[in-house]
Amino acid sequence: MTTIEALKASHHAVWAAGDYAAVAELIDEIPPRHLLDRVGVAPGQAVLDVATGTGNVALRAAAAGARVVGLDLTPELFESARPRAETLGVRVDWVEGDAEALPFADGSFDRVLSAFGVQFAPRHLLVAEELVRVCAPGGTIGLANWTPESKVGELFTIMSRYLPPPPPYASAPPLWGDEAHVTRLFADADVELEFERATTPFVFDSAEHYVSFFETSYGPTVKARERLTAEGTWDECRAEIVEMMERRNVATDGSLEVPAEYLVVVATRR
Repeated sequence: MTTIEALKASHHAVWAAGDYAAVAELIDEIPPRHLLDRVGVAPGQAVLDVATGTGNVALRAAAAGARVVGLDLTPELFESARPRAETLGVRVDWVEGDAEALPFADGSFDRVLSAFGVQFAPRHLLVAEELVRVCAPGGTIGLANWTPESKVGELFTIMSRYLPPPPPYASAPPLWGDEAHVTRLFADADVELEFERATTPFVFDSAEHYVSFFETSYGPTVKARERLTAEGTWDECRAEIVEMMERRNVATDGSLEVPAEYLVVVATRR
């Protein structure tokens, strides 16, 4: 197995761990609706949702009348996506695949979308090239990505201090939420870029409640807990995460509400 194959296998294991469907419910209202409002999806359009997860974006696009493909490296997530589609009475073609090597012909889609998905693929430039390649001329690429300044960005910063560094070719996921980084990724593509920052709330009973949920449900935190518990450093890392959430808390009633910032990227092919 090559180094990149081993890394992809590791990514698959991360996102198959825990209960991502429960995590996805937390971000199923504001960001997907915001993204689709920005790019516009019309009946009959061909739409690709890359790193679809449990289908937050794909299902909404299908409900708007589009012909939708939802692609993910972790097909186990489709076990939650399929019954959601049945409940809504919509059709989505669920396809196992890699954002760095999309299994579609050039110019196949009118809209190429991803919410908190493609930013976790390791080779950002390769992903950007693939998104542009499969987008039809005149079509639109729309992404929602956690920013480096967000609570998710800080979560990954905290865990990275305790975990082995990624390979040199792998970029940090929150960089997809940085306008300058994204501009560089699309510098050689014939696209017009637009950016907009917004937030979505994470609401829990307390910071402790948040961490208890994420350490058992969110794949990256699940795997970090497993490794760091074996190494004897999880308690220290966990305490930093609790402190971070308490510091960011805007609730005034004793509960927890932390706004999580994300960047919407709209890239229109000329």
